[in-house]
Amino acid sequence: MLYAVVDIETTGSYAAANGITEIAIVIHDGNKVLHFYESLVNPQVPIPYFIQRLTGIDDGMVQNAPVFSEIAAQVYELLQDKIFVAHNVNFDYSFVKHHLQAAGYDLDTKKLCTVRLSRKVIPGLNGYSLGKLTQQLNINHANHHRAGGDALATADLLAMITARDKGGAIASMLKGRNCEQYLPPHLPVAELEKLPSSAGVYYFYNAAGKAIYIGKALNIRKRVKSHFSNNKPNKQKQDFLRETYRISYKECATELMAHILESAEIRKLWPIHNRSQRGYLARFGLFAYEDMQGFMRFAVEKIRRTVKPIYTFNTITEGHFMLRELIEQFGLCTRLCNITTHPECGCGNDHIDATAYNQKTEAAILWIRNNLPTFALIDKGIDDNEHSCILVKDGNLYGMGYLNDKQKQLQSIDALLASIEPLQDNDYIRNLVLRHATEYPEKCVLF
Repeated sequence: MLYAVVDIETTGSYAAANGITEIAIVIHDGNKVLHFYESLVNPQVPIPYFIQRLTGIDDGMVQNAPVFSEIAAQVYELLQDKIFVAHNVNFDYSFVKHHLQAAGYDLDTKKLCTVRLSRKVIPGLNGYSLGKLTQQLNINHANHHRAGGDALATADLLAMITARDKGGAIASMLKGRNCEQYLPPHLPVAELEKLPSSAGVYYFYNAAGKAIYIGKALNIRKRVKSHFSNNKPNKQKQDFLRETYRISYKECATELMAHILESAEIRKLWPIHNRSQRGYLARFGLFAYEDMQGFMRFAVEKIRRTVKPIYTFNTITEGHFMLRELIEQFGLCTRLCNITTHPECGCGNDHIDATAYNQKTEAAILWIRNNLPTFALIDKGIDDNEHSCILVKDGNLYGMGYLNDKQKQLQSIDALLASIEPLQDNDYIRNLVLRHATEYPEKCVLF
């Protein structure tokens, strides 16, 4: 069995938008070096200054170097039919595979990560970066952050691992579609094995314990594995591989509950890699307030933390549309609803009598609240001894939870509130719940 120990230097952190500036390949039989290849590469883009400082490779050094397509055939010949080995293998493999593919070569080899292997075969060390490993294990490591120096040091580390691998860690990692080949280097396999095959929400954490991504799934284990089970060269994939140290999860009884919990947790924790739902937070609300003349007025404004709106909207246009419906239905004044500023609004209201006008405003508020439903959406539980419950109160998502005694807990809204965990409402999730309730009216219990 032959290994190709690879190290590369690049212009950035992910292959889809960055180039290779240097590559080294050490052909190794597990005991000794059989062949060494090294080349600078012209990435055809400027090398960022901080990378120049890190590697010592600047634009002048690669100006006359071959572009990757010119060495692709030689690189492919060296790598094919061998085990691809690197320290944090998915990073190097994603770059090499991506650039070989662009040159017309399809690399498909088994992989070994010397970070993961070191943790298994040589446990208990103070850090598993290449620099820390070579220092602790007395491995010669010249030319740090240069492809040749790092590849030769990794090859010596591989020889040490193979000599100490009495438990068959290498053979285990190479067996079939072993997840060790694609998991992030710092993520223990046990984190993946503990995940259930049920619906719920999963969390990725970085080294500091901060949530960096939250997702939902019908099958948590299958969905999490899908994040790592390919070598996509995009930024998010490589960020996941580099930054993920731990995974946790929360089971949910239904896909809808997982959707709700995901949205609530994203808005509570704001993970750096969750961007898709940020635009769904309601931005505008319908507010009622009393002016200096004692008139109760309506206004559609941006949501403020200190004042609770009567109703919320994603856009100011939606708010004005609803406000005009209230004006027409209850004979409200367009000026007192902040639709127009003209003093001669022509609404026919007696603007001297605030009490009479406020009765119309109060009637409109009452109509809004009476037409905002309160109901419980009852469904299956996580186990057979319970039912899941999503509560909508006055048209807004109140929260969700699980009922152990459905008949008793549904006797009154007060009894139900004690069993429900409150969640932050937003238009996106509220509309999902209302749409689900319309589709499955038999699941709804009205209050």
